[in-house]
Amino acid sequence: MDFAEARRVVAAFERHQVAYVVVGSMAMAAQGIVRATRDMDVFVAPDALNVERLRAALRDLFDDPEVESITVEDLAGDYPAIQYVPPRADYWIDILSRLGEAFRFADLEAEVLDLDGVPFRTATARMLYRMKRDTVRPQDRLDAQVLKERFGLEDE
Repeated sequence: MDFAEARRVVAAFERHQVAYVVVGSMAMAAQGIVRATRDMDVFVAPDALNVERLRAALRDLFDDPEVESITVEDLAGDYPAIQYVPPRADYWIDILSRLGEAFRFADLEAEVLDLDGVPFRTATARMLYRMKRDTVRPQDRLDAQVLKERFGLEDE
């Protein structure tokens, strides 16, 4: 996924007032650390109104009846993650409301950055570091080290 497409998705979230926070590599790109990726990871508030707003934003963008399969029951359930692949796209959007017991939407530290006139709600560099530093994935550990060095972050 390129960053221009991520901005387009986020702009739709903003128009529909979705409660969201971009995390992962697209959040790192918003913070100025770019690396290749094929997806966008986004946390959303798992309540009925917000999930309807999310579906409306995705319908606007992709005119895809599959967005109706995104439910509050899934996002508030035991496995609160949905992978949405837009039609004719070569990327996917991972939609989460929590990541295990470690991170929940309500607990994410976020900020809104202005990216070419598009408000972009993203996890802060410190939050991204906290999310990535203790995982088993080598790429996450590398990302955490880059975040730590670039932003002068300290372990808590």
